[in-house]
Amino acid sequence: MNVLITGMAGFIGFHLAKRMAALGHDVTGLDNINDYYDVRLKYGRLEQIGIQYEVLKVRHANRLLRSSAYSNLRFVKMDLEDAIGIKNLCACEKFDTVVNLAAQAGVRYSLTNPGTYITSNITGFLNVLEAVRAHPVKHLVYASSSSVYGLNTIQPFSESGAADHPASLYAATKRANELMAHSYSHLYGIPSTGLRFFTVYGPWGRPDMALFLFTRAILEGRPIDVFNNGEMRRDFTYVDDIVEGIIRVADLVPHGNSGWDGMQSGTGPAPARVYNIGNGKPVQLMDFIAALEMELGVKAQKNMMPFQAGDVPVTWADCSALEHDTGYCPNTPVQEGIKRFVSWYREYYRNV
Repeated sequence: MNVLITGMAGFIGFHLAKRMAALGHDVTGLDNINDYYDVRLKYGRLEQIGIQYEVLKVRHANRLLRSSAYSNLRFVKMDLEDAIGIKNLCACEKFDTVVNLAAQAGVRYSLTNPGTYITSNITGFLNVLEAVRAHPVKHLVYASSSSVYGLNTIQPFSESGAADHPASLYAATKRANELMAHSYSHLYGIPSTGLRFFTVYGPWGRPDMALFLFTRAILEGRPIDVFNNGEMRRDFTYVDDIVEGIIRVADLVPHGNSGWDGMQSGTGPAPARVYNIGNGKPVQLMDFIAALEMELGVKAQKNMMPFQAGDVPVTWADCSALEHDTGYCPNTPVQEGIKRFVSWYREYYRNV
């Protein structure tokens, strides 16, 4: 497979690129390496897959840099807002598959920086769609989010359930991506699959996510903020499980259902699908914190906080469609995932 991964310096993109390169696929990654969080972590990820900072910093933008670790992996510093650059890259490289993971992430950040989500998640994704329309690919896979379920209270969340009451602008942009992709699948026959990720965590994770924030604060002797007084449940999904799901789905090119009668869920006349990727086992936030305390060997000081705007009290994935179509369902226990994260965190910050 000749694959383009957008957001390759990001948490999931880095892990996916490393795995796909190891499997022998030709991998091209792009990222704008913005400063939403510490760019040293992003450059650290890239160095793990052979994209050296010292070389990258003198390389002109939009020029491909070959990995020193994988002969079949290259990287280009590029922004999804660069419509011409994205289109030219697709024209030159003739990708089989595009996996769009680049986006402005974070529910809480969207409350104070809404414009960033429109330029990155809407305009940026439109540029990807236009690029694959001009230079067709076999499959467009893109990151959506469990956030699209918003105020839906029917648990577990199913792809056939309501996703029309977003609780944040971030969620609204991710739902918009699904609708945009569907329209391009319908109009231009572009096979597309959206993946609704559920609270991804693991080594090299984002510093704005709960596990990273909690670990840092506890080890530094600072209190942690526990929202909704701890009355929250999350479907924590280990990053390797997410990557495995993406790889399985990438090989599963959707086809339109010509016999669709308007009543069947999950399919339609367009070659477009959406899947949940989650562990399917929601964990109480206080239990999650307790597991982290046990792994760190330190008791957390807790600031019990009220419910925060944009949040939802529970996320819970129904992954039966993913399991039915790919034979795979995430299964890494939270305790094991936390253990691996803490091991990475201690090692990384000892050497940074």
